[in-house]
Order: sequence, then C-alpha cells, then structure tokens
Amino acid sequence: MTAADPQTAPRRSAGPSAPDTDFKSVPLATVKTQLGYSPDGLSIADAAKRLVQYGPNEIAEHRTNPLLKFLSYFWGPIPWMIEIAVILSGAVGHWPDFFIILVLLVANGVVGYTEERQAGNAIDALKAKLAITARVTRDGKSVTAPARELVPGDVIRLRLGDIVPADARLLDGDDIEVDQSALTGESLPAAAATGDAVFSGSVIRQGEASALVYATGSGTYFGKTAELVQDAHTGSHFQKAVVQIGNYLIILAVVLVSLIVLVAALRGDEILTTLQFALVLTVASIPVAMPTVLSVTMAVGARLLAKKQAIVSRLVAIEELAGVDVLCADKTGTLTQNSLTLGVPFAVDGVTPAAVVLDGALASRADNDDPIDRAVLGGLDDETILNTYTVTHFAPFDPVHKRTEATVTASDGATFRVTKGAPQVILALAAPSEQITRAADGAVDDFAAHGFRSLGVARADKDRDWRFVGVLPLFDPPREDAAETISTAAAMGVTVKMVTGDALAIAKETASKIGLGTHILDAAALGDVKKKESAAVAESIETADGFAQVFPEHKYHIVDVLQKRGHIAGMTGDGVNDAPALKKADCGIAVSGATDAARAAADIVLMTPGLSVIIEAIKESRKIFQRMNSYAIYRIAETLRVLLFMTVAILVFNFYPVTAIMIVMLALLNDGAILSIAYDKVHYRNEPEAWNMRMVLGIATVLGVVGPIAAFGLFYLGDRVFELGHARVQTLMYLMLSVAGHLTIFLTRTRGPFWSIRPARILLIAVCGTQAVATLIAVYGLFMSPLGWGWAAAVWGYALLWFLVSDRIKLLAYRILDPPRRAERPSDTTEVLTSASS
Repeated sequence: MTAADPQTAPRRSAGPSAPDTDFKSVPLATVKTQLGYSPDGLSIADAAKRLVQYGPNEIAEHRTNPLLKFLSYFWGPIPWMIEIAVILSGAVGHWPDFFIILVLLVANGVVGYTEERQAGNAIDALKAKLAITARVTRDGKSVTAPARELVPGDVIRLRLGDIVPADARLLDGDDIEVDQSALTGESLPAAAATGDAVFSGSVIRQGEASALVYATGSGTYFGKTAELVQDAHTGSHFQKAVVQIGNYLIILAVVLVSLIVLVAALRGDEILTTLQFALVLTVASIPVAMPTVLSVTMAVGARLLAKKQAIVSRLVAIEELAGVDVLCADKTGTLTQNSLTLGVPFAVDGVTPAAVVLDGALASRADNDDPIDRAVLGGLDDETILNTYTVTHFAPFDPVHKRTEATVTASDGATFRVTKGAPQVILALAAPSEQITRAADGAVDDFAAHGFRSLGVARADKDRDWRFVGVLPLFDPPREDAAETISTAAAMGVTVKMVTGDALAIAKETASKIGLGTHILDAAALGDVKKKESAAVAESIETADGFAQVFPEHKYHIVDVLQKRGHIAGMTGDGVNDAPALKKADCGIAVSGATDAARAAADIVLMTPGLSVIIEAIKESRKIFQRMNSYAIYRIAETLRVLLFMTVAILVFNFYPVTAIMIVMLALLNDGAILSIAYDKVHYRNEPEAWNMRMVLGIATVLGVVGPIAAFGLFYLGDRVFELGHARVQTLMYLMLSVAGHLTIFLTRTRGPFWSIRPARILLIAVCGTQAVATLIAVYGLFMSPLGWGWAAAVWGYALLWFLVSDRIKLLAYRILDPPRRAERPSDTTEVLTSASS
C-alpha cells in the first residue's frame, strides 16, 4: 500500500470511459483535450451525462448488509451451543425451555448488533462533508452546485479558505498556496501555479484561481487512500478469547454428555429420559448470557469513554486498547501544539533581536491566515507598535521569489522596505559580507539542530540596497502535558513512539524536549508494505524512540513489523494518509480534527487534542477489561460447577440433582443479575492487559472443582443424614447452586482477598435481589418442592462458609498460575465509574 497520487479519473459502468491517462502530470493541454475543456464549462446536459458515467463526487462507504451483520451474531461456538440447546428442547417437547433459551439467543444478537450500530451512528454524526458546495461554470455561467455533482471536465473557481472539492489542474489565476496537511501530513502550505494539480480535501490558504476537475469520488487522492483502508484487517483478540472459551466448554460438554449417554445405555435407561437429561446437561454447559454480558460491559465502557471525549466505533477496540503496549503517536497536534511559535532570533551586529522581529512582522499580514505570518506577528512584545507604521504595498509569498516583501511608511514619514523568506534567498538578495554570511549560516544550522525552521529578514531604507538583519527561528512547541503524559504511559507499560514527517533534526529535538529518547530512525531507510524486513531492521524499529520523514507506507509498515514481533500496536493519525495505518493497527485512534477517512478507518475517535486523553482512555479500557476478565472466569467456573456436579451425581448416585426448569431459572437469575458487573469498581493494572487463557481457565477450573465438592457435602447431609427425600433434595441443591454461584462473582472480581476492592452498589443490589428471589422460590416451592425457611438459612450459612474457604484456595491458585510481576497501583484507581455504581 502506498499513498500514490491519483492518476486517472474514475471509470464507472455507464457511458464511455475516460482514457487511462495520468491526468496529474501530463501537459495541461492534453488534459483539456481529453476532458473536453471549454472556458464556458460543461453544458448542463453534458454534466448530467458525466454524472451518470462517473458517479457522484463522494467516497462510497463499504457497509455490511444490516441483515447479514445481525445474523453474524448467531455464528460462532457459543451461539452454536445455544442453538443446539434450542433444537434439543423442541425435539423432546420441553417448550418452556425452548422459548426461554430462544429468547436469550435472540437477545444476545440484538444487544450486540444494537450497541455496535449505536457506536457507528455516533461516528456518522461526527462526519462533515469535505466541501458542501462548489463554484462551477456551466453553460458559461458561474453557479453554486453541490460538490457531489461535480464531474471530470468541470471548471471550478477556488478562493481563499475554500476546501478543494475534487482533484483538479489549475488554470488561469494567481499562484496559490494550498494546505495539504490532511492529505500528506506536511504542516506548511505548498505553492501551486498554473498547470499544477490540487487535491480533494486540501485547503486554499492564499490566492485565487480557476481549475479543471480531472478526478472525482473514489478516483481522487483522498478516495484512493480511503479505498486502501479496505485491504487492512486485523483480528480481534477478544473474539479469539471467546472462541477459546467456547471451544473449551464445547469439548467438556461433549465428553460429559457422551459419558452420561453411554452409562445410561449400559444401565438400560429409557432413551427419552436419557435425552431429556442430556438436554439439561447441554443447557447447563452453555454460558447463555456470556456474549450479552461481555457486549453490555463493552457498551457501558464505550459510553464512559465518550464522556472522556473518546468515541468508540468498534466495541472490541476497548479490549484492544487495554492491551496496547506500543503507541505510535503523531508529533504534530498530538505531542506538539500544532502552532508555530517564534524563538529567540539571531541578529547581526548593530541590530537588536526586537528589531529583527519587528521587520519580520511588517513583512507579514494577519489577514492571510498564514501559520508563518501568525507566528512572526505573535513574537512581537507589543503588537500595537504596528499601528505606528503604514504598509503601502505588500507582495505575498510566491514560489518564484520565495519571500514576502512590504513597503512601509513610518509615523515620521520615512519610507523603507522589509522582506522575509528562505534564509538562502534573503542572503543572496542582501549579499552581506562573508563574515555575516558565515554567522547567518551557522545560526541557521544551529536552529535546525534544535528543531527550528528558519526565516531570513532583510531591510532597505529609502532607496538603499537590501541589508541583512537576522534570522527568525520557528518551532512547533510541545504540548504542556506531553512530557508528563509520556512518563505516565511508560509507568503503565506503554511505549510511545513519535511518528512525524519532519526532518530528523527536528524530530530528535522535539523528542528530547518531551522526554522521549533520541534514537529516531529516518523512515526513508525502511521498506514498504510488501517488504519483509531483516531481523536487524525489525529490531531497530522495535527499539526506536520514533521515526522521522515518514510517508504513509512507512506508517503501515511500522505497525506491521511491530505486530509481527508480538506487540499490540496503537496508532494515532488525522489525515487521509494515516487511514491505512489506522485500520492496520490493533487500535487505530483518530485524533481531534481528523478527516473523514481517518475517522472511518479508526477504532476510536478523539474529540479533544493531545496525548493525555489517549492515556485516560487506556486506563478506562483496562478497567473494562478487568470486568470482562472477571466475568469470563466466573462464567466458566459456574458452568464447570453445574456440569461436574450433575455428571457425578448421575453417574455415581444415579440421581438427577436438579430439573430442567431449575437449570433455566439458574441461568435467568444468575446471568440476569450479573449484567451489573459492567458498572463494577475495579483497579486498572500498570501493564498492558491480554487474555491469559492459561490463567483464566486455570482459576475457573479450580473454582469449578471446589464448587462440586461443597455441593456434594450438602447433598450428603440432605439425602443421607437428614433424608429429606428426592424432591426436597433437588430444591436444596437448586438453592445451593444459586447462592454459591452468585457468591463466586465476589471471588473472581479480585485477585486479592474478596474484600480488597469494595463492589459497586449496583452489583450488590443486583446479587442480593436475585438471591432473595431464588430463596423465596425455594422456600415456597415455585416449580419445585418447598424447602422451608430453616433449610434455606442452613444453605446460606453453608454456602458462606465454603465461600470463605474458596477465597483462600483462589489466592493459592493465583500464586501458582499467575504470580504477580509488578505491584499494582493502590491509589486513584478505585473511582466509581458511573453514578449508578456509587
């Protein structure tokens, strides 16, 4: 992938095609001939025909069919398990189970689809058209038309401040300056004259000219780069984790169900009875609400991030952001203020620095809205001093002379001229002594070594020759919070790498000022997308503190190399040229003021400038990850608890400990309440998060095995010691599974003792509420034999006792399976994330 300039007009299916010509660089006369140029523009009829031929001047959005998108939520290991349970329920005539499980299945799809669609709508609301209207000549008349109706061959008029609506070649008119920062990343405007190409999405900063449109829509520079985004895809670590969990539970369920069916066949049990309980076991093995809970947790997190001015366009990006360990950050606007500032100038002998600034300011115009002029004018100690001078003539910058010039009259009537521009141009104009030339060249070199751009300034009093007076240094200062934010990122295990199109010296100086290392690579030595780097070069990319003179293909390539070396890479960007790299990154972040193409490619869109909002988003995403991790352990542990208990009870005791309706009620009450974990209080860890499936499955298995041991203790007491009878023992075990199951969430939500992090109020209320319902059902016997208050209290006491024992076992399991590598931060990480959890 490269961000090559667009060469040809796009060709559509209707009408004759434009020739396959490099319209950007062929002689202007050839472009005029092939596009049928006329000073009077196209006729309305011809424009309409071409609009059919080439299509609207807009980038076609690649959107998935909504129905197919919705159906995708019913494809995968866990949905398959739920669907099998629905089919089995209908096959054996368990219609209550059939409808309840079907409702949960549909609910999973609806919640996931709805939340992601809402996130997409948030991005759509942010988008603004690059150019709403354009001044175009049709039938010899200048009219204002919607930009989407422009076609190749149209003659348009471009003025100061206009957004160029399509790729075009300049015709007659002034030399102009074009801000192409959204396309190329270059912060300073580029000069363009008659015959030069200007690209869709760039902004006219100076001058006025007519232009001949040669490419529209997806055929433009903007459009071609946006199309490249479609080629960059990365898999979600979250989706991979869910598949692993699903596979684990599927294998376990298949083994245990097969075992029960085999034993039942050997015992001579009725086939229908065997199928019914095979169904119960299948239902018990399915984490029915797992996709819903995880989707809701991420959706709630997305809303929290939105409050911090970070809009999530892809829910799974939250989990990816939590795991980012390398963040490639744009320099301009993210690490710096994106505002040129005047430094301390160099002045020749006999001239004060203030006089150099004043002469440079007089050779500037505020109404040009030029970043260099703004910086020079902003360097004046007192701008009112300009009121004592009158500019009688001003020559703006042009690509031939490479300088501005002003004729000025002072308050005493004295007339003089001032000029500013490229240092070598001003030195050649003034022709100072060799000593002054050497001093000026030395100053320019010194400024460059410190990351400054330089402007030469000269003055001519009355009719005298030009006299060189000094050099003005310009720089883009770092953001005030940049150094502190980078230090915070490092403490959180995130390495920030600066990515900039600036020269190597400027990049190194900026890096040193913000606390990054100065090991900056010149990206010109790097390969493109298709090149496989040697191990040495790949390692240099991995260890570099930043990259200078970066082009779009380099950004994509840098991300690709980092990913191949095992990193979870984040990339920030704002321009069209950043879009492919944003799409390629594990988490693409479009910064404040980004173009439509960058926003469409990114996973997260920032609404405020700077790096600090990204760090805050990482903190929040890590909290969200902790909630998902806690729920995953809880859900697997509970599935194991029920599966193992039922299997052993059936195989060893030939006793069916719970009924199908009890299993369904367990799923409804437990998983319904557990949605509140999306609001739980958590600590974020000062290291990138990743799905440690060895730890997740290990801790869940330990808790899943301890649970049946406790359950069989109560089963023995109820069945053998107190002889409650088959029906009451089933109720007893239902209440035990329900209470002990919900207490498990208080074990899995912390790595330390269960009291180490106080749970959110909403989680406590949800758990207490559902368990109160479960207790009342058991006590009064709704759909089961009544148990009575005495035995219900005994179950609660027994479950709480085993809860305390399980907490100790959990701590031991963590020390064995996932020993702590770094102390977690004890302070300022226990905020209540929403008012609902306070």
